[in-house]
Amino acid sequence: MHLLLPFVLVLPALAYSLITLYCGRSFFTRKLIVDPAFTPPVTILKPVKGMDADSFENFASFCRQDYPLHQIVFAVASPSDPVITVIERVREAFPHLDIELVIDGAIHGANYKVCNLMHAFPRAKHDILIVCDSDIRVEPNFLRTVCAPFADSEVGLVTSPYRSSGIVGTGCAIEALGFSCEMIPNVLVALKLEGLSFALGASMTFRRSALEAIGGFEALVDYLADDYQLGNKIFKAGYRLELSPMFVESIMHGVESVKEVLVRQLRWGRTMRVSRPGGYLASGITLPFLGAALAVIVSGFSAAGFAAAALLYVVRSVVCTIYSRRYVKDDLLPGWLWLLPFRDACGFFVWALSLVGNKVHWRGHLFQLSKGGKITEIGP
Repeated sequence: MHLLLPFVLVLPALAYSLITLYCGRSFFTRKLIVDPAFTPPVTILKPVKGMDADSFENFASFCRQDYPLHQIVFAVASPSDPVITVIERVREAFPHLDIELVIDGAIHGANYKVCNLMHAFPRAKHDILIVCDSDIRVEPNFLRTVCAPFADSEVGLVTSPYRSSGIVGTGCAIEALGFSCEMIPNVLVALKLEGLSFALGASMTFRRSALEAIGGFEALVDYLADDYQLGNKIFKAGYRLELSPMFVESIMHGVESVKEVLVRQLRWGRTMRVSRPGGYLASGITLPFLGAALAVIVSGFSAAGFAAAALLYVVRSVVCTIYSRRYVKDDLLPGWLWLLPFRDACGFFVWALSLVGNKVHWRGHLFQLSKGGKITEIGP
């Protein structure tokens, strides 16, 4: 029994890893049906603050869509924001498109991104709306793909998974591996077991009527996780949520330190803890680093403990490589496979730290998190 105990300790993470593989295969082998005749007009809302890596190409990718009619509304808070010059370049490069710029610094709540969306929304001309982060880049068939599910009147929101392919440095690799080896598998397991009840913030496409049913963007302005809240509120309003099989590309902001990445992940972790406390707490049992560490420690650092940890990481390495190469297609693995145990260790400690404390740093401001995910600014 003593020799079996280390293998029992890694069993939850080992089983979960295999479950994610099954869920990934189930989702990505589905046949995507896109009716070429179904192309409802779309308004893309772009809340922007500051410059991202290669902002022009990010914005331009939304202008190069194989789609008959779409509008883009950029929203900026400050007239001195340097990103305005990039937006003007985009307007000059694509004069045939309906592109608007709204500059308004009014504050309606603690979430400044949602404030920007509130300013952009009155300019929206169409009934299908898309909110995309400023660092996102898309393929030319993006609009056709994400709009296809709205042929079904019960669908209220379509959210897109995201990846980062072109990365530089260990910090960026840790974050990008988090997308393909943790976030995407977790979302697919949730989708398979309980259906989708939340949205991913990189790209969210939804009906105007669904937004109005939850009280508009005003209902989100005091939450940090506005993406989660938007999806969850639309779900609770009786609409169905869909996960698009088309990835959008999250363009990394150059080279980031490991510390910068971990601070951001701690913010995400604490946000998810207050948004989904039970599920977030329970997720700890599936963390591979915890299982591997317990197996080694409880065995007294014996050969059996190391063998159990090695078995877990052989399976995890295979599953993550399949996700990276076949499903997410970011090609991070096997090149960055050596970093996976360290990334998992960071993920465990971020999870543990996120269980305590209610303060988060976001875009140069300090916020206090309260129950349910609302935030209050408490300092710079």
